Amino acid sequence: MLRLTGLPQDFKADTQGALIPICPLAPEHRSKIKRHLLSLSAHDRYLRFGYAANDAHIERYIDALSFERDEIYGIFNRHLQIVAMAHLALMQTPGRPSSAEFGVSVLAYARGRGYGARLFERAVIHARNEKVSEIYIHALSENAPMIRIARKSGATLERDGSETDAYLRLPKRDLDSRVTELVVDQYAKVNYSIKEDAKRFWDFLSKVQEIRQGVRTSRHQSAE
Repeated sequence: MLRLTGLPQDFKADTQGALIPICPLAPEHRSKIKRHLLSLSAHDRYLRFGYAANDAHIERYIDALSFERDEIYGIFNRHLQIVAMAHLALMQTPGRPSSAEFGVSVLAYARGRGYGARLFERAVIHARNEKVSEIYIHALSENAPMIRIARKSGATLERDGSETDAYLRLPKRDLDSRVTELVVDQYAKVNYSIKEDAKRFWDFLSKVQEIRQGVRTSRHQSAE
């Protein structure tokens, strides 16, 4: 059983000592999601989707995303590009306890920072608050990082040849889980706004420098 008390791990320091803001994604992020997934190598796509997903497969996946039903999270770099993304697909069958399936992808250069685990812990908080009783992970057995995340969370693992299924029973939501989600979401929103402002400033500064360079070039050509 996974026990969460106080702030979840996604709100604590990573291996570099910096907080990791995790943003819930919305329909307006589709283009960023597309760029992230299309940036994955062929092998990474295979591990993420369980098959050799080409560009057309990924585009269909993105078009089918349900932001109203599911929860999708992203970790952004300072250029507002998604470097890590998770999809918590909620599955509700009348008369049966709610469950959810978790999937994650991290760009190659951003690995080793604990992003996958932090995204999983963030998804667990939301799942608890949505009264989900169990999180399910389906992964290729060679997907060591995903298997490691499942095992460390206390999930039950069932391996069948090249595939592994993990099942994690969740505790019921409580005041702590609900307040935690509000806090981490607010932190992520503030962080994203700061990155937006910084990017806007540097883009403006870059444009000014281009104009100045153009003026210098024009003056030099006129002098000749």
